Amino acid sequence: MLTGRRQRYRCVALGITFMLPNSILTAQTASRPADGGLLADVCLLGDFRSKRASSWDRTGGNADWLVIPAGKTEVLLEEKQAGCVKHFYWAYIDAGEVPRLNLIRGLVLRAYWDGADKPSIEVPLGDLFGISNGQIRPIRSLAFTTNLGFEVEAQNSWGFNCYLPMPFSSGARIEVENQGGVNARIWYHIDYQLYDGAAGVPAQAGRLHAQWNRERPTKAVSRIDAGKEARNTTGKENYTILEVEGNGQFVGYFLTVVNAHRGWWGEGDDMVFIDGEAFPPSIHGTGTEEIFGGGASPPGEYSGPYTGFHCVENRSGYRWWGTNGMYRFYLTDALRFRKSIRVSLEHGHANNMANDYCSVAFWYQEGVNRKLRPLVPLDLRRVDFNFERDNPPPADGPSPR
Repeated sequence: MLTGRRQRYRCVALGITFMLPNSILTAQTASRPADGGLLADVCLLGDFRSKRASSWDRTGGNADWLVIPAGKTEVLLEEKQAGCVKHFYWAYIDAGEVPRLNLIRGLVLRAYWDGADKPSIEVPLGDLFGISNGQIRPIRSLAFTTNLGFEVEAQNSWGFNCYLPMPFSSGARIEVENQGGVNARIWYHIDYQLYDGAAGVPAQAGRLHAQWNRERPTKAVSRIDAGKEARNTTGKENYTILEVEGNGQFVGYFLTVVNAHRGWWGEGDDMVFIDGEAFPPSIHGTGTEEIFGGGASPPGEYSGPYTGFHCVENRSGYRWWGTNGMYRFYLTDALRFRKSIRVSLEHGHANNMANDYCSVAFWYQEGVNRKLRPLVPLDLRRVDFNFERDNPPPADGPSPR
């Protein structure tokens, strides 16, 4: 059996520090193989069993997919003992917009840890893997990757991967509910480890949680002092990415902004309030593009290990108009909270813009958070492709890029 010390170190090597004090990290560093790096512990022989849950054809044929009927729920993984999910993959082949959009927003993935009857993850399947307002782009982060399959006539295919570890001490259940009106078909793998007992999971290992949020549209704030620069000195009117109580670490998020304006929308600062602190918060940014590692007002798409603007639609040739998708993963600099955290973002400078904001937040925390609000109904989650119709470019407005 791996010692608790070795098991904890394995979590650090994967890029997620599960609330470890510096003294432990220092001691563990001394025992690393001489080559170091992210792959340093792959040679260490662990005391676990490797398993996979997948949609393989139980008849021995090649129908290796799972059909999730409209209105039904299918279980992807169910285990009763201790373990850790290491890799979650799913893919689709679709024949049109309706089944594709149903996969993205109509399917809801839920994950239950340690026998809880309350899901720690309850997020639309597509959003959980970084799909931005129905528009799929390649993602090349360490936490998530999205890879193109074939494109033939009316059909296309994409594969989605999550590498965030998901530990559990006394069981795990992962399921998908189809809340849409058409049947869904997916291929999937869930690769995981099983341990002989709960001691195989470090006592300090948090449970992965994820939450979806949307504000459509955000409320543009009018400042009273006309002619003067607007100022935000409270953060109260910011878009909220996550607000929870608990003892844990925030490890990242996907954000989608559907911009109704023919210009740059991202002058908003991020503000992270930790353990109930007042303004100004411990973490205060300088603009939206800085959060996601870009230069000023990025008009093109990029994707990296920790940050990315993976979707910049530039609808009808207008820079930044339409869908903008981005991500930030704090894999080397997780945000520690002991009582509560509020992760927020201005929508425009001092919240002066009304746009469609949508996000998925990821965090680890001690135990299962039973106070998470339930996911909103499908009608409030639907993808919106109507901005070009509802917000036509003005005759004397900006020209396309």
